Amino acid sequence: MALLPDRHPQKDFFILDISDVVPKDDMASMEHPLFSLATKPDMRHLEYRGGDNRLKIVPSGVGLPTIFDKDILIFCVSQLMHRKNRGEKIGKRVRFSARELMITTNRKTGGVEYQRLEQAFQRLIGTTFQTDIQTGNKRETRFFSLLESGSGFVMKEEGKWRLDYCEVILSDWVMRAIESDEVVTISNDYFRLRRPLERRLYEIGRKHCGSQPKWQIGLAKLQEKTGSNAPLKKFRLNLRQIIQDDDTPFYRMELTGDDLVIFRPRLPQNNLSPEIQLPEWAEDKARAIARGKGRDYYVLLS
Repeated sequence: MALLPDRHPQKDFFILDISDVVPKDDMASMEHPLFSLATKPDMRHLEYRGGDNRLKIVPSGVGLPTIFDKDILIFCVSQLMHRKNRGEKIGKRVRFSARELMITTNRKTGGVEYQRLEQAFQRLIGTTFQTDIQTGNKRETRFFSLLESGSGFVMKEEGKWRLDYCEVILSDWVMRAIESDEVVTISNDYFRLRRPLERRLYEIGRKHCGSQPKWQIGLAKLQEKTGSNAPLKKFRLNLRQIIQDDDTPFYRMELTGDDLVIFRPRLPQNNLSPEIQLPEWAEDKARAIARGKGRDYYVLLS
């Protein structure tokens, strides 16, 4: 299954800085399966354990947030990191145009997409996360949502009301990731991936493999990390199809006969000057320039 087309190849340069903002993902949500891979309302109550720590997720009245809902968080994190890297003061409140969000995340800009955006806000705000973290003989319990609140400003156009501007307040949990720079740059082609599992696999590869020569994980453990509730046999089949299609940005995957999944970068590490590493802001600027000229940043590095 091919990537989605780039729906906005010229972007919209009348929207301030849209061509300069580099997509960023927070590492905490890349590590844990906080988002549903389902395409229909997912009303499951989820619980994950890791050692003495526990994460419980209680869905909103319209279901768990989906991996596509996460585009909103990625967009907000990217905007704030862009401002932070320019030395601007940032806060939990983020205001943006709905159109800018649609263009950046490679969505259509029709009326149906604006309705889906409103539903995504409901899921992100209404779903409750509970973390229990044990340190020594003490246990701390926290309850939070990924978005504390959100609002939409609508305007009437050709006799129909349309979402114009949005304003959200990010949770402390998300802000801590931004303030501590616990984010990584992701490929713009992430937004062109059609299948929820493809997106989740890319996140896991980006988080754990990075630019290492390879990273490997057992199939059952990988399924747990993705949050997929399919039978293992079905998960294996889906993974093989994704590997065969080979659309995952920057990474290739291999499934061995003994159910070991291996992630490898598509391009070898540039070893000409391994001791030289660009600062984050310089890499972001280089990516933005390459993207504006229709070039692939990683190809230019090779």
